[in-house]
Amino acid sequence: MKLVKPFFTILIILTVNIVASAKTGFHYITVKDTIIKADSTKARKVIQPKSTIKANNTKTKGRNFTAPNTTTLNTQRDTTPSAGGLKSILKATAEDSSFIDNDSKIKYLYGRARVTYEDFELDAEYIRVDENKHQIFARGAIDPKTKRYVGRPLSKSGKEKPVASDSLLFDYKTKKGKIWNPASEQEGNFISGGQAKRLNETEVAYRNVIFSTCDLPYPETHFGIVITKGIGQKNRIISGPAYLEIAGVPLPLGIPFGFFPKPDSRTSGLILPTFGEDQKLGFYLRNIGYYLALSDYIDLTTMATLYSKGSYEINTNARYLKKYKYGGSLTLSYGSHNYGLAGDPAIKDFNIAWTHSQDPNANPGTTFSALVNAGTSSFYRNSPGQNNYNLTQLTQNNLRSAISYGKTWAGTPFNLNVSLGHSQDLTSKTVTLELPTFSFNMATLSPFDSKNRVGEQKWYQRITVGYSLVGTNKLNAIPESELFKSSTFTKRLQNGVQHTIPVAFNATFLKYFQFNTGINYSERWYMQSIRRRFDRGTVAGQILPVTDTVQGFTRNYQYSLNAGVSTKVYGTIPFRKGNLMAIRHVTTPSISFNYQPDFGEPSYGYYRTAVSAATVPYPYYAQRYSIYEQSVYGGPPIGKQAGIGFSLDNTIEAKVKPKSTDTSGVARKIPILQGLSFSTFYNFAADSLKLANINFSGHTAILNQKININFSGSFDPYTTQVRDSISNNQVQKYIRRVNRFSWQDGKFPLLQSFSLSMSGALNPATFRPKTVQPVGNTLATMDPNQAQRLAMINSDPGAYIDFNIPWNISINYSYSYSNQVINSSVSNTIMVSGDLSLTQKWKIQYNSSYDIKAKQLSSATSFAIYRDLHCWDLSVQWLPFGFYKSYNVTLKVKASILQDLKLSKRSDYTNNQNFN
Repeated sequence: MKLVKPFFTILIILTVNIVASAKTGFHYITVKDTIIKADSTKARKVIQPKSTIKANNTKTKGRNFTAPNTTTLNTQRDTTPSAGGLKSILKATAEDSSFIDNDSKIKYLYGRARVTYEDFELDAEYIRVDENKHQIFARGAIDPKTKRYVGRPLSKSGKEKPVASDSLLFDYKTKKGKIWNPASEQEGNFISGGQAKRLNETEVAYRNVIFSTCDLPYPETHFGIVITKGIGQKNRIISGPAYLEIAGVPLPLGIPFGFFPKPDSRTSGLILPTFGEDQKLGFYLRNIGYYLALSDYIDLTTMATLYSKGSYEINTNARYLKKYKYGGSLTLSYGSHNYGLAGDPAIKDFNIAWTHSQDPNANPGTTFSALVNAGTSSFYRNSPGQNNYNLTQLTQNNLRSAISYGKTWAGTPFNLNVSLGHSQDLTSKTVTLELPTFSFNMATLSPFDSKNRVGEQKWYQRITVGYSLVGTNKLNAIPESELFKSSTFTKRLQNGVQHTIPVAFNATFLKYFQFNTGINYSERWYMQSIRRRFDRGTVAGQILPVTDTVQGFTRNYQYSLNAGVSTKVYGTIPFRKGNLMAIRHVTTPSISFNYQPDFGEPSYGYYRTAVSAATVPYPYYAQRYSIYEQSVYGGPPIGKQAGIGFSLDNTIEAKVKPKSTDTSGVARKIPILQGLSFSTFYNFAADSLKLANINFSGHTAILNQKININFSGSFDPYTTQVRDSISNNQVQKYIRRVNRFSWQDGKFPLLQSFSLSMSGALNPATFRPKTVQPVGNTLATMDPNQAQRLAMINSDPGAYIDFNIPWNISINYSYSYSNQVINSSVSNTIMVSGDLSLTQKWKIQYNSSYDIKAKQLSSATSFAIYRDLHCWDLSVQWLPFGFYKSYNVTLKVKASILQDLKLSKRSDYTNNQNFN
């Protein structure tokens, strides 16, 4: 909808001439659906011509009848063009009353009045049609109880947006009219206040109107350009004198004339830069660029930052969206920076970010998605300005990417997935690529069961079989400097295929016991393997062995057998007094048998031994290795397993009487311990140390499931001895496990490791949850405005602040302990983040962590203050200490079309020369 066009919609009424079908002094009319909503506009006087006000306050001749609340009037089609009558049926209704004065040919509609003609709708508290003067007048009214101005005229044509005003007056014969205090919107532009006068079918004259991005009508508009005089055309406004006004205060910023485009689609244009100085890079011209609207489905934004000492940054972002199909964005960034001395070579950095999502209903059975974030390891550190100094991005240690395609064949158990993967360690500056990885899976099925089976399954019909095929081409841990060399792909590319076939059987016996057994078979195909050797004259322990890659097809396989029995044991402790009714304990013991042969035997050929040459005074040195240890899926494990596994899982919950306000009368169940598990394995085939470590883990929640608690650990059941050795003329300690249980010596098993974590998010909604109406959260249900805001949030998550939540706090506590007898380590950290609304418009945000052991606050501590100025956003972000110590003050317009209209004062982290 064009911005001016809504003001012209009432022109359809200009031909309105309700022809009286009788000579009586009145007609009855009735009310139907209306587009008028509850009006919350503050009380203000309605601007009307004096003659109009006088006419409203004077008794009209012949007005001697008050119609009932529900009356009906149907005007007939006028087939005489020269009569100035209607060419279609006009419907006029009023909720309160209506009156037609045939002597003066004036029609009055009172109380939620409504006039419709073809695709045009007009609603107001009061509407008057004067056939003698060829005028239609509409206005609202002051509510006697609330003293607020309600029932403002609201006009709508076809599928276009409604236009509101305080009052309007039209001459349908001359096709001219006036609107007082209009309010209309188009693509983020709003016009309100003042007067609008229609000159002809394509032009409207404005006087003292506000052209703004603020969606509140005058006088609540906080920011805008006051056009004292101007002409509005289809796609533009040509103005005379105009000035800027903020919060009702005119600023000494004006122009003698202006041109304001009002396109009905996105328009290309220049993006204005910001100016400043960086201590190391010099003066800068930041984010100068151009916005290019390629079509209704895609746009392109290109911005650059130039520094006086020769550095520069370039960023290109493409956004695309096809409703009910797909959407996404692609960002390409490049930077050249010189943080060293003059003449030093510049540091080149780049980054690629791509997000793509597909509507699941667009292609049923087929999915495609992309989440790519790849580039040089120093990109975020050297180009923080391109990422709005996002602390999360500046301190991250790795980047990951995934592009995946999925296909499911309806009516079959088969599905296919193909993906490209990327993993990048920013600390070690290595990259791992999967080009590509594919998987073909068959869901488990019962080959001996019948689809038309009647009755219970036979034992053999419970047998299930599955199949999985995965394959990949992988470059593992490649240094960034070697990634694009041709030799990298020819010599370091690894590939492989793995087949997995699980066969299982399960049944229930003796009513309470679950029995399961199965066979797992895996086979791997590779196009390369390794051989390891020592150079001639190698001294053991001084020179590492040489590893050679042998090309050629090779395969390996492994299999294992398992069987297990489990059951559940229930115990209940009842209570007869108080609100606590009972405590129930459920324990699930299980025992399993596992068998796997030793694939390290020479007959399999999977393991070999590299032997060094014997030299005096050193003996020979031998090293056993797997020829598949560098392959993508590895090889079969070494060592025979034939043993029994034990596990015990426990849950505890309380049964509490219902609250007095609970009308259902159903007792409440409150979890006390949601899980506590113990597990171990005893290998009969091992020659010593047959019992594995005793592992335990558990989880629960407190404060009505608001704080989650997880813990885990491991006990070593064997005795550990500490021994001394001499190396490089120094005494060094080492540990040696003895084949003797610690409890045989009256000692408790050694706690080898333990970890504890607690996390929770608290806010008013947590304690008083409210039913939230579903909103568009997928491409299928998302409107264009939501999609645009989502794209803005994805590009700058810190730009979105939810003022609807008064306070929010997230707490994460982590504790870890490791004991190796001769040394131990402890980590104890608490992290707190959240926000607090001081008022409805002020919010404070915080994020920090504290190392309890070191008694030190994290250098990543940050604070932010936000102020909602309705049409504007004010934000202050502060990192008080650390390498990224900085502050940033930004005042910007909320409207998406003016995201680059902002004032910013920033202290860059590169100014911290004294940081140690």
